[in-house]
Amino acid sequence: MIDTDDSPRRVLVIGPSWIGDMVMAQSLFMLLRARLPNARIDVLAPSITANLLERMPEVDTAVRMEIGHREIALGARRRTARELAERGYDQAIVLQRSIKAALVPWLAGISQRTGYLGEMRYGLINDVRQLDQSRYPRKVEHYALLGVAADGDPLPELKHPELRVDESRRAALIDEFDLDTRRPAIGFAPGAAYGGAKQWPATHFARLAAELDRRGIATWIFGSAADRQLAADLTAATPNHGLNLCERTSLVDIADIASLTDAFVGNDTGVMHLAAAAAPRVLAIYGSTHPDYAPPLAPAEARFWLDLACAPCRERQCPLGHNACMRDIPVADVLRACLDPDARDIASLHHASGTAHAPGDRCAASLEPEQLS
Repeated sequence: MIDTDDSPRRVLVIGPSWIGDMVMAQSLFMLLRARLPNARIDVLAPSITANLLERMPEVDTAVRMEIGHREIALGARRRTARELAERGYDQAIVLQRSIKAALVPWLAGISQRTGYLGEMRYGLINDVRQLDQSRYPRKVEHYALLGVAADGDPLPELKHPELRVDESRRAALIDEFDLDTRRPAIGFAPGAAYGGAKQWPATHFARLAAELDRRGIATWIFGSAADRQLAADLTAATPNHGLNLCERTSLVDIADIASLTDAFVGNDTGVMHLAAAAAPRVLAIYGSTHPDYAPPLAPAEARFWLDLACAPCRERQCPLGHNACMRDIPVADVLRACLDPDARDIASLHHASGTAHAPGDRCAASLEPEQLS
């Protein structure tokens, strides 16, 4: 649908606080821009995710609201609402399902407030959309459905997120970190801020990194302060070509550097989804979450998931104490995908069986014995 006389001219999206969610929301922004080419599209978000909007050409303005993820902060929301009311938005699209997320557009008097009902938000959301999860199972689709003209309209084919690369900044990063762009490189996102149930073991990441290093492949390791020791351990395992970039890059820097990699390996985290919007190929490792709900939206991707009877539990820590859903994904399978650009869904044999495997029990079938000694 193309912009018509009665289409909204100014749209405010209440954006997510989580990094991966903001990346997935770009598909919504792309849909809105295609449907409403003459509209102004602004996004309200905290600074951590608002910075990503600089790399999304579909968005006109990032409106920053410095409120913590779980804070009510009613006074700050009122002040923001007063400022937004002066901009004359025709529609607000609320991506989150909490009551507090719907407060600002309601307080700002935006006439059409689109969203899912969520936490009983009668009145706060007055353009309530229904979600058929059997037809649209992916989170990126849940966001994009809020951008169609009316409830029940079919979802067009979605474009994958694609963050704009700042070539001048990327050149500066190459110089700053002395990146050897002539050598094959694999990006690593080994952390999992949500909890250990989403984290492939550090020893597995270290073995993978060591095997890549032995083959002359660089490993560029990303993370936050919480990943400091993990990144140091991986760097120690890669004495020839490992590079510890933990705490040294911004989110947009990660996107610029990811565009230089041959592939990017990570858990189901925001950094993995961020890399998917810039890297040519992403290898994503899943445990407590389902890979079909939030897959990597990269040009090429492979997913690893065991489909155990207890998964997906969506817990922060393994409630059974063994973390088998992550522990038993073999290093050899992920290594094979790193080395083979045509590899897709290497863990499909596990996925079909739904059975647990002893750690490394497929290594002999995948690699020469000495490769994982």
